[in-house]
Amino acid sequence: MYLNLIQIAESFGVAEKVVETWIRKDGLPHTPDRGRLLFDRAQVAQWAAEHGLAAQAGFLAPATNVHAATCRLEPFLRAGGIWREVPAAGVAEVFDRVVAALPAATAPVRQLLAQRLRAPGGITWAPVGAGFALPHTSTRVALGRDSGTVALVLLREALPLAEAPVDPVPVTRLLFFIAPSPRAHLDLLGRLSRLLASGALPDLLGRGAADGEILQAVAAFDAAAACPAQAGAKQ
Repeated sequence: MYLNLIQIAESFGVAEKVVETWIRKDGLPHTPDRGRLLFDRAQVAQWAAEHGLAAQAGFLAPATNVHAATCRLEPFLRAGGIWREVPAAGVAEVFDRVVAALPAATAPVRQLLAQRLRAPGGITWAPVGAGFALPHTSTRVALGRDSGTVALVLLREALPLAEAPVDPVPVTRLLFFIAPSPRAHLDLLGRLSRLLASGALPDLLGRGAADGEILQAVAAFDAAAACPAQAGAKQ
């Protein structure tokens, strides 16, 4: 199976020029074909593994139901953690630490993500109202189905944002997330939005619930919002 330049770039979450640099300097296997570049899927996966990159990600991933990777928020939240009393000036450091602990990701991938988050415009903050925002990387990344994370960051003071607010409530609560793949990004964004709309998480935070209680409530949300694949298996 052959992939084109755009698909390879998306699979690794990099620009097309980066892939072209890998060809020139790092020997990324490719096949010229009538003015375009084609890539053998198996050769690229092997090359990625040898270079410590995220092989079997994006278009390189084995066929799988995207919902199976993103249905359950609770494991993602355990990976990202619940951070309390964070000063507004310390948000970037928290994001760095969440990325450094990203499950099933190699050191080069974590470094690439950290650089993207620190770059100007590297984060889309996505305020959603009621004091919440859903920050995430502005460019989609491809990590593979075993990766991804969600971090709940509770701020000591309001965070000033360039994005227009949804309501007058200052943003003091962040659900920072990194999806396993570009195709899973919208699914995870939707699930987090539904979690907030359910009211359970805002209510728990409003009464100062402990981490364990929050994780238990998110697990209950997972169970109530059964995955399509799981629901089909039960029928």
